Amino acid sequence: MYLPDAGERTMMNFIQYLTFKIDSAWRRCPEAERAEGRAEFAHALEHSPGITTFAYSTLGFKNDSDLLLWRMAESPECAQESLHALLQTPLGHHCELTHSFIGLIRPSTYVRRPTSQEQALFEQDRQRYLIVYPFVKTAEWYMLSKEERQTMMNDHMRIGHEYPMVRQLLAYSTGLDDQEFIVAYETNDLDAFQTLVIALRATKARLYTLRDTPIFTAVYRPLAETLALLG
Repeated sequence: MYLPDAGERTMMNFIQYLTFKIDSAWRRCPEAERAEGRAEFAHALEHSPGITTFAYSTLGFKNDSDLLLWRMAESPECAQESLHALLQTPLGHHCELTHSFIGLIRPSTYVRRPTSQEQALFEQDRQRYLIVYPFVKTAEWYMLSKEERQTMMNDHMRIGHEYPMVRQLLAYSTGLDDQEFIVAYETNDLDAFQTLVIALRATKARLYTLRDTPIFTAVYRPLAETLALLG
């Protein structure tokens, strides 16, 4: 799929993660009808002005999600218009939107010079697995001094850098959605990712986590293969 070059990155700062449940009636439609429906859905997905989308399969991982779309757009309006086009396709008629998380990409308060781990959005290749969840800090976190928070985040980032095979993307949702952040990780190694998460749970910053669920684990495949898994 199309990925923006460096000159366009500052324009595509609206981030959205959508999950869909496909109703069982879709799998009972004739194969020719389903093939045409998948093709129309794919065309709408790949020809949306001002937006780039990556599709992931969540089939069997959550009872209310079969498909996850990671989207970056020039504006919220682009995201809405693209979603409208998707839902008007035959496959779209059978899609129930079950979760939507929105946010903006902005410079980190705690990272002066982001590494490739913190800039995963703009990598040319997608990793095999994507893990996404909403994240909320406690009110007490913001009552701490900037120095105290920076010290804890330095420890958090130090551990993260010990796992270069895990990329991270953070979107800011404060004031736009129910959560404060959307945390996303990309990796080809789920075992390494889980080990990283276990290590992070032992840091002091963990005391100030209010909510970090639901967690969505998704598999990146060629688009045709991802849609074929839906039936």
